[in-house]
Amino acid sequence: MAQRRTTPRLLIVTPEVAYLPKEMGDMANYLSAKAGSLGDISASLINALFEKGIDVHIALPDYRSIFNARVAPLIAKEIRNIRKNIPENRIHLAEDRAFFYRDSIYHGDDNALLSISFQREVMNNIIPLVQPDIIHCHGWMTGLIPGMARHMGIPCLFTVHNIRVIKSTLSFIEDKGIDALACWKYFYYERMPISYEESLENNNVDFLISGIFGAHFVNTVSPTFLQEIICKKFDFIDENLRRELKNKWNAGCATGILNAPAPSFNPSTDKTLYQNYNPNDHKEGKNNNKIKIQEQFGLIKDENAPLFFWPSRLDNENKGSQLLVEILYKIISKYWNNNLQVIFVTNGRLRSAFSDLVNFHGFHNRVAICDFDDKVSRQAFAASDFIFMPSFIEPCGLYQMIAIIYGALPIIYDTGGLRDTVSHLDVKNNNGNGFVFKHFDSNGLFWAVTQAMEFFCLPQDIKEAQIKRIMEQGLKKFNYSVTVDYYVDLYEKMLKRPLLNSF
Repeated sequence: MAQRRTTPRLLIVTPEVAYLPKEMGDMANYLSAKAGSLGDISASLINALFEKGIDVHIALPDYRSIFNARVAPLIAKEIRNIRKNIPENRIHLAEDRAFFYRDSIYHGDDNALLSISFQREVMNNIIPLVQPDIIHCHGWMTGLIPGMARHMGIPCLFTVHNIRVIKSTLSFIEDKGIDALACWKYFYYERMPISYEESLENNNVDFLISGIFGAHFVNTVSPTFLQEIICKKFDFIDENLRRELKNKWNAGCATGILNAPAPSFNPSTDKTLYQNYNPNDHKEGKNNNKIKIQEQFGLIKDENAPLFFWPSRLDNENKGSQLLVEILYKIISKYWNNNLQVIFVTNGRLRSAFSDLVNFHGFHNRVAICDFDDKVSRQAFAASDFIFMPSFIEPCGLYQMIAIIYGALPIIYDTGGLRDTVSHLDVKNNNGNGFVFKHFDSNGLFWAVTQAMEFFCLPQDIKEAQIKRIMEQGLKKFNYSVTVDYYVDLYEKMLKRPLLNSF
């Protein structure tokens, strides 16, 4: 059991982090490990908690190859010094050969080994060193820690970021150094375990569901996504996962908390943009950014051309990109005289389908496709009038929030975190911030595009007033100063005392 302090100590356990507050210690300037949105989410939450004055520590795998690339100018002795776990250091690296020599965070064949190696070091070394009063685990790669935390009597929050199935046997977990015998009753198995010995070799442990089952409290990253799982909206979601989330919900131990974009996503301060702007001067700023990106990609130079942006992976399973494949020619043709343009800054399996369409129809000055690049993506948010985000399933989503902050209105399917953040624009009643379709097919998406174009063709003063309102509301709502308060309330509910002293 952690020692009781005047101020409680929080340990964040995450496999990814994009950046850390430099005040957290010498290592903060040199550590960055990001494979997806979890890296940004973890970083933003840690930064917001730290700014509040909360005693927050972080546990990360020691991705030595990744981190050393960032400290190349330093001599070996200095590198060793910044890795020392001195008492005042808040960053704790889990060391194991499993991730010393990798140049990427995840690896398909070894994900179970990477997860177990990380969690072993957290359980055996970092938790005893930090002695946290509360632990917050992020994602399937930390799914065994809640069981150990329950065994140790430390309140633990487990955040479900996405649905990922990783399993392993108790014997493999034990063999890699985790005392599974101590907490095996708090893990979740493929079938009901009769005993430790009976389940040791032939009853796989599910990491993600174990995190849900073992944690004291669980959250998804959107309220609607939590309800969609509980109410069986998606047939492909594991019934065991659904049941355990429902059990937590019925016990009053599950909630949904929306993520938020990193603070750097702000058009008034974003250094990657050709021209910065804010809600009051967005028209000039967005037009100038549009002209620059049109020049960059060989599109028709026309500040009055409607520009649509696709920011997410071209994945035909969940992101809805197959819907746009079916109607891209129809959209370009219908609005040919408007010079309608589409830009893709992304990768994915369906990219070739869009390239083939562009090549076949000669749309090279109306459709641009390039690999994902963070700088170009930010410039596209600033230049575009609308973004496509027709995901069939979306645990939270960040791109639609970023788009709103940058004055690009999202076109979305009514699901998950998209429903929580976007509502259909109603100019007459001065509310809404995007275009929402409720039937997941290409006709539904085409209808939403026509709604967007009807708005685009409104008188300029009406459009400017609406975009100004939407940007202002987005900046106020979609930020971690809002999100962090929900997490702090949840931590304090679990601890039954404040995280900060009140004087």
